[in-house]
Amino acid sequence: MKKKDAILKVATVVFANKGFADTSVHELSELTGAAEGTIFYHFKNKEGLLLAILKETRNEIVTQFEQFFENRPFASGIEMTEEVVSFYLYLAGLMEDRFLLLHRHFLYRFSVENAEFRDNLEAIYNCLVEIFEQAIMAGQEDGSISTDIHPRKSALILFTMVDGLVRFKNYNLYDAGALFNELIQGCRRMLQAT
Repeated sequence: MKKKDAILKVATVVFANKGFADTSVHELSELTGAAEGTIFYHFKNKEGLLLAILKETRNEIVTQFEQFFENRPFASGIEMTEEVVSFYLYLAGLMEDRFLLLHRHFLYRFSVENAEFRDNLEAIYNCLVEIFEQAIMAGQEDGSISTDIHPRKSALILFTMVDGLVRFKNYNLYDAGALFNELIQGCRRMLQAT
């Protein structure tokens, strides 16, 4: 693994679990074996490192969903939507530290003051909501999802429900898997054409 990749991986875990302010470049240097100067060379500063993590997170999410959709036929849009929900939960487990990082409040404080943070966070959430929206629109086209609902707004609500379960799991408040069947049934009731 390249030094830059190792720094990104370790910083993701530490920022997600310890927080940004409580993590020093010196600590990251000790954990990765990279000199502080090497970290600054690759990322300029700690904020640059965090931005690199956000960009990499978006790229990884897009790549994972592209692989998920590759050569995968869906019987209907409602089935596609349910599979997207399932895959999102799987992906949140696979990329647990990144999703935990996305749920940390400091990112949103930074985004108020720094347009680049805001742009990167919006890019991550927009790509996720668009995936849900595409599934809903596919269902509206094939008749498995009601045309009476607004695809974007419904995608936002659906995404919020699913991401809320991920937050519960990440903060060890509730086992999201225990609510999976109820989540899928709720999605169906919300979206299904009558």
